Amino acid sequence: MVDNKEASSQGPEAYYFARLSESVFEIQRCAACDRHQFFPRVLCMHCGSEDLSWVAPSGRGTVYSYSVVRRNPEAGGDYNVVLVDLDENVRLMSRVEGVEPGAVRIGQRVQARVAQEDGKGVLVFDVVEESHA
Repeated sequence: MVDNKEASSQGPEAYYFARLSESVFEIQRCAACDRHQFFPRVLCMHCGSEDLSWVAPSGRGTVYSYSVVRRNPEAGGDYNVVLVDLDENVRLMSRVEGVEPGAVRIGQRVQARVAQEDGKGVLVFDVVEESHA
């Protein structure tokens, strides 16, 4: 867990992306109200406190919404854009990999991971198969 003041020398957004490039996914948690937030900020979006820490979330979440972006094959082909609600009660935008773009479904469980693209870390999600024991 990293104190927000340690990360403030470069700003919360720069710190977030620097950590992704190190293959580390972190979000902020407020010590005052015990809530998580995303996108990184200097103050808690819930209570206004400056007492923020960087923590590793579970990375598990649920697809809230999605869209398929259509592209020509020579431009990389189709891909999906998703809004994911993490179990820590934050929503973020990304994409789900490992499935056809149109196979993503609202309510689908996903797991975050950091992929490296062009030397930079990018947060993506993979589908989690739910066991029905």
